[in-house]
Amino acid sequence: MRAVIQRVKSAEVLVDGRVSGKIGKGLLVFVGVARGDDESDLSFLTSKIPDLRIFEDQSEKFNLSLKEIGGEILVVSQFTLYGDCRKGRRPSFTEAEDPTLARPLYDRFVAKLREQNIPVQTGEFQAKMEVYLINDGPVTLILESRR
Repeated sequence: MRAVIQRVKSAEVLVDGRVSGKIGKGLLVFVGVARGDDESDLSFLTSKIPDLRIFEDQSEKFNLSLKEIGGEILVVSQFTLYGDCRKGRRPSFTEAEDPTLARPLYDRFVAKLREQNIPVQTGEFQAKMEVYLINDGPVTLILESRR
């Protein structure tokens, strides 16, 4: 699994003009599922993301985690994180998992975050979405379960 994590002041996702998910201070997490990903991949990400020390303390150092600041998470599924652009001009998505297999892992990803008493909002799996955010920093990180 691959996640692009953005520290935000706020973020929201719209589907067909209606708000699907909206958060204040916290993390916007775009998550993609690769072929062959399983429970160990999502466990790695869901244990790591809430405890990443990427929020500033009083000394302006990255010493605080999402849990410590009482932040929220907005999770957006994004198969295009596995777009391979090395050949030609059109991305290849052969590394992305089939949606029928990816959806249960995505749903479990969200559930495992919620099990940690973190407020979690989401977009809609396989929907065309508009994502709005105010990036805080900016701080953007990439986290992969297989590296």
